[in-house]
Amino acid sequence: MKINFSKNDGLVPVIIQDKRTLQVLMLGYMNEEAFEKTKNDRIVTFFSRSKNRLWTKGEESGNFLTVKNIDIDCDQDTILIKAVPKNIVCHTGNFSCFGEKDSKGFLYELEEKIAQRIDEKVEDSYTYSLYQRGINKVAQKVGEEAVELVIEAKDNNTDLFKNEAADLLYHFLILLKSKNISLNQIEKILLDRNN
Repeated sequence: MKINFSKNDGLVPVIIQDKRTLQVLMLGYMNEEAFEKTKNDRIVTFFSRSKNRLWTKGEESGNFLTVKNIDIDCDQDTILIKAVPKNIVCHTGNFSCFGEKDSKGFLYELEEKIAQRIDEKVEDSYTYSLYQRGINKVAQKVGEEAVELVIEAKDNNTDLFKNEAADLLYHFLILLKSKNISLNQIEKILLDRNN
């Protein structure tokens, strides 16, 4: 893992990403000494330009970033670190320095769209019409989609299987909304089980 520290006065940008969710948490800079310390200690240490010294993220707050993976870009002048944050990352009190908005991918966007259609009572929306039929009907639909997925799993048509898996996920998100539970809450349970 060779990094080109000759650019930018010996500093390279470092992007910190949550290993579990892939959310971008912050950007900092490392010199060669900070990089070696980070590699050896497995705790993110930056070179602070304002303090003009090494600075371990969390040294005052206790909100350390435990290193899980280190990758270097193709030009060997930017570092991507996937880490597990102990707590909030940003000094403003936000989880991420890029705000509270989670950037967790399309399933979370779909969850928002489902919630919007239900909350705004979009009359010509399949999502809203199913939701209006009540929790029993939504749960029944999830069950039907699960059975259809199992049936397709036993056959050899990959496209049908993938479509049934997508249908199940979609209806599962409607069920979560019906129960007033977020996908994030389910993800947290899985993350906790993985620790």
